[in-house]
Amino acid sequence: MTIIADVEDGARPELRGGSPFGAVSRLPTGAKLFLILSAALLPLALIAVIATLQTSRVADAEARARLRVAATESARAIAIELVGDMTALRSALGALGQNALDAPSCARVEGVFAQQAEKGTRFVILDRSGRAVCGEPFQPAPPSLGTAGGITGIIAPERGLVLSVAGTNGLTARAFFSRDFLAQLGAPSSQAIIYSQSLMLDQEALTLASIPGAGPLDRMETMRTPLGLADLSLRTSIRAAPITSSFIVAMLLPLLMWAAAAGIGWFVVDHLLIAPLRRLRTSAATYQPGQVIDIGTSTLPAQEIRELGETFTAITRTVALHEAGLAQGLVRQTKLTREVHHRVKNNLQVISSLINFHARGAPTPEAVAAYASIQRRVDALAVVHRNHFAEMEDNRGLGMRSVLGELASNIRATAPDGATSVGIVLDIDNYLVTQDIAVAVAFLVTETIELAMSVDPAARIRVSLKPAEVPDRACLRIVSRALVEGDELRELIRTRYGRVMEGLSRQLRGQFHHDPLTGAFEITIAILGRD
Repeated sequence: MTIIADVEDGARPELRGGSPFGAVSRLPTGAKLFLILSAALLPLALIAVIATLQTSRVADAEARARLRVAATESARAIAIELVGDMTALRSALGALGQNALDAPSCARVEGVFAQQAEKGTRFVILDRSGRAVCGEPFQPAPPSLGTAGGITGIIAPERGLVLSVAGTNGLTARAFFSRDFLAQLGAPSSQAIIYSQSLMLDQEALTLASIPGAGPLDRMETMRTPLGLADLSLRTSIRAAPITSSFIVAMLLPLLMWAAAAGIGWFVVDHLLIAPLRRLRTSAATYQPGQVIDIGTSTLPAQEIRELGETFTAITRTVALHEAGLAQGLVRQTKLTREVHHRVKNNLQVISSLINFHARGAPTPEAVAAYASIQRRVDALAVVHRNHFAEMEDNRGLGMRSVLGELASNIRATAPDGATSVGIVLDIDNYLVTQDIAVAVAFLVTETIELAMSVDPAARIRVSLKPAEVPDRACLRIVSRALVEGDELRELIRTRYGRVMEGLSRQLRGQFHHDPLTGAFEITIAILGRD
């Protein structure tokens, strides 16, 4: 007798369909408790982590705001200077295009660029043949020019920026802006900002300023601002809030606290609750009928668990007393069952003897045949009863091989005088069936064999029991040339045997099929297994 099915594992019937709740229910109680504590404390840890991340996001937002101000200021300063200088060159190109000897126009451009000459800024206006009309030629070579008035540019790596504008009558103007000059223009007014700047033209970049000590793992906030001139843009970067050791500790500390709290809670509950229950479960798992469970309740830390252990001790003591009484009652019941079986067997033997006694004194052969037919049916019932009692203690069902073998012997022994040469061949797989199935099969076989003997007393009869196509069923087949379709067979089935055979087939929950060409009757029966 099992007192506890599973205290620790909390075993329940397995849940089908792959439900996640079924998987959790099969976990040990300690694991489920740890999951519950973890789930309860995890929101607090997540709130702390989110608060830390929010602080970092606020710092990043402030850095982006400073970057936006600095980038806009620098881009505006560079764009104003470049646009003003290129506008002066465009005006000079227009004047020289109308009058090549217009010296004042050249002088005005020289005045514009004179203030920037100290920083390396140069300009030149060339005619169609490439001769300098105004200014001084310089390197690098000019970019390819577009339509008149259009501004194009190239970046000279590590040197500066070259802008060109085309005029009329084959005149072109070029201006060179050094990197130092552009860096001075792009410097933000705030000295507290540490930044890096690059002037971008397509995929080319001219570095104006860089952040000292910047590494590839540093977090940067970058903004790219168009200048509105020759597809130029200014890329400005500043350091974002760094990932410091204090930030990492602030991120990990809530998670560490969450894990520590869950672990401590699980340890305490395991020591106070799970371990004592595990001891109780072990005692219950090794319980044998008649024993008394005693897990030493005085050593248990929790009062509730001690009371539970004492309850188990009291229950098992009571169960031991009841089992002793049940064992005595089972002995008495077994003796009574054997006595009942003995009396039933004697009664069936008395009935068979009386039928045999009256058959000997019957006045007509028809009466003798009737008594013999009744005796065969009584013998069929007696065979099933004897085999049922022999298998009753094992409780595994009746073996059909022994039942049908003994039944065939009895039928040959009680055959009519004209059917003493009847031959019964058995091909039986030893299937196990219930008593109700065995009784119905015994009567059905008896009726069918008697039908064959009535048609042809000298016929040979073959009885087989083989596997059926349907699981947990077997096919009972009775074949004889006496069962081939004929007038006498149809008449006997209609007047004497048909109704009984139909009722027995209904009891077997099947249909008793007849093959008139081969003389075969067959039906499938339920089985318990195979011996």
